[in-house]
Amino acid sequence: MKFVLLACLAAVAAAAPQFDASRPIVLVLRDDRQDNGDGNFNFAFEADNGIYEERSGSIGSLGQSNMQGSYRFPLPDGTFAEVRYVADENGFRPESPLLPTPHPMPAHALEQIRIAEEQRARGITFE
Repeated sequence: MKFVLLACLAAVAAAAPQFDASRPIVLVLRDDRQDNGDGNFNFAFEADNGIYEERSGSIGSLGQSNMQGSYRFPLPDGTFAEVRYVADENGFRPESPLLPTPHPMPAHALEQIRIAEEQRARGITFE
């Protein structure tokens, strides 16, 4: 019985959180939450290392939660990444200069599209 008790005590000691002095302690500066209980809510969080998030939500036309907000976090070079978004019946739509964008279409492709639209307007179709 003593061995089982000693083993349990050792397991608890080993599982205890360890303080790592090499990792800085991050303080929470703001944590505001408001839930009206009817699907409408507001949330804002900010930490002293620059991490920030704010979001508000409401009931959507199809019964889903519509949300809009933004979040920010530090990058290794010292700048901050910021993303603004809307999430509703049309999906999640983020906006940020850091998000990849499609390459512009080449001039020859644009010319082919113009010719096809011109032919379609004249009633020319291909099977």
